[in-house]
Amino acid sequence: MSSSATGAGSTGATGATGDGATGDGVTGATGGPGLGPRIALTTYSVKPRGGVVHTLELAEALQAAGAQVTVVAMGDPEVGFFRDVDVPVRIVPAPEWGDTLEERVFRWINALTDHLELWRDDFDIIHSQDCISARAAARVRDRGAGFTLIRTVHHVDDFTTEALMECQRQAILEPDRVLVVSELWQRQLAADYNTEATVVPNGVRAERFANSITAERRAELRTQVGADDRFLFLAIGGIEPRKGSKYLVDALGRDKRAGHSSMVAVIGGHSFQDYRPYREAVFGSLDGNGLELDDDLVLLGTVDDQELPEWFHAADAFVFPSMNEGWGLVVLEAMAAGLPVVTSDIEVFHEFLTDGDNAVMTAAGDAGSLAEGMARIQSDEGLRDRLVTSGRALVEKYSWEQSARAHLDIYRQTSGS
Repeated sequence: MSSSATGAGSTGATGATGDGATGDGVTGATGGPGLGPRIALTTYSVKPRGGVVHTLELAEALQAAGAQVTVVAMGDPEVGFFRDVDVPVRIVPAPEWGDTLEERVFRWINALTDHLELWRDDFDIIHSQDCISARAAARVRDRGAGFTLIRTVHHVDDFTTEALMECQRQAILEPDRVLVVSELWQRQLAADYNTEATVVPNGVRAERFANSITAERRAELRTQVGADDRFLFLAIGGIEPRKGSKYLVDALGRDKRAGHSSMVAVIGGHSFQDYRPYREAVFGSLDGNGLELDDDLVLLGTVDDQELPEWFHAADAFVFPSMNEGWGLVVLEAMAAGLPVVTSDIEVFHEFLTDGDNAVMTAAGDAGSLAEGMARIQSDEGLRDRLVTSGRALVEKYSWEQSARAHLDIYRQTSGS
């Protein structure tokens, strides 16, 4: 299941537009007004994780391009998505939360299978964005449904049980066609799964993040986290291993001992997996690093979808020391907002980032290197200005409109329409 990129949003949004909601959370018609194949984009969650954000942005861009598209997700039909969605939506009621990750995954697959079986004749293409919805769709297809199954693999999870590893493997092997968002994962799937995948890059809704905020609003948000005159780094994705949170805390401690007045505000945290032991270990390291929770490290949790871009403009820089990403959409969102960026140097970032040009790239898993990068950003105004200018130029190369056109070409090839 994909969980890359952003982690912010609200849980109280209406979640869909259209009329005629049913007990299964169906809103609107089966698809948009366009011609061509009837497409369902499926995702395991309505929460603001990277794969879900990707799904909604792509769906809206596809509909704007004239496609017939519906989003199918797991969640609470009475609550909907973390934001309003401008395409028809069908929300499958999520089952009870299991005690183990394995139990949760298979409960979700079973529930989604049951509903996709009811809707098997409504779609010509089901495009799954995670292993849960891909496994469910494959079951229905293999029972004789006439749709084509496409899967986007955003990244591969580090599962530890044999059942989950096999589930993930089948979710890569079973689809009729596999897509990825980066060349790295194209190579990984070929090497590890003997699977040929097509690269279709992400887009970024630049205008959403480029709009500035008033000086008063910026001051209000900074006061909320106690930034005042301190250098405020923004991080997104919560506290979890894949986001390099341990190294971020260690780097912040080094930065403080070096005499810098910096702090980090973290947005996000919703995850299908249970990272409580990791979070406790990270929080337990604060004291040894001379840091305090809610002072040096502030956890904002999920924020309202409309508030998320404001936090980019309230911060002084963006820090993203990830250990594993499908691509890193949130980096472009930060650039669109005009923030200088500090990242890790994982392979996938090198596909669109250049150290010293549009980002400061630091050694992944190296708190000392990350601290040095954070210090450079704070002390060198000329570097910040250069990164902002180059970052905005980079953002212009990626749009959801371009991504939607590439997807439509694949849909037409696959469906023969």
